[in-house]
Amino acid sequence: MRFTLKIKSYLPIEGIQAIEEQGTYTLDFEGDLVTPLVNNAECAYVIFDEKGYTKCAIEKAYEDGVIDWQKPISCHLYPIRITEYSNFSAINYHEWDICSDACTLGKELGVKVYQFLKPLIRKYGEEFYQTLSEAAEEWEKEFGKRIKIQFPEVVFISIFFI
Repeated sequence: MRFTLKIKSYLPIEGIQAIEEQGTYTLDFEGDLVTPLVNNAECAYVIFDEKGYTKCAIEKAYEDGVIDWQKPISCHLYPIRITEYSNFSAINYHEWDICSDACTLGKELGVKVYQFLKPLIRKYGEEFYQTLSEAAEEWEKEFGKRIKIQFPEVVFISIFFI
């Protein structure tokens, strides 16, 4: 990830300090690239707008035309994590308490996780997203709102409903 003065000017001091101490990215326990965190909580690139809503400094700089590249797709998709296997990509919801407010609001508004994650179109295209939407509707008709299947070392949570 390119860390430029153009992005730095959007960040609060705590975000700048986290990036300077930890680097522009770190490795998580699975060896995946992730953003540094401020006090082991929000992403170092988080900014807050005038209403107190969280935004991404990278995306804001992109929207403002200050930089010509979007934030990494992994950030754009969060809390969805993609694990690449030899024959397929596993798309899983990363259940983490930091997203609980967004999930609560989504429930109140009736917005499912996949509906919120339009960046799936950026990653996989419109046809994929349309197929996902149709599959989610069929799943809800057939099985209800949520399914959670546990295996010894893996938890799969449907991204359709939360």
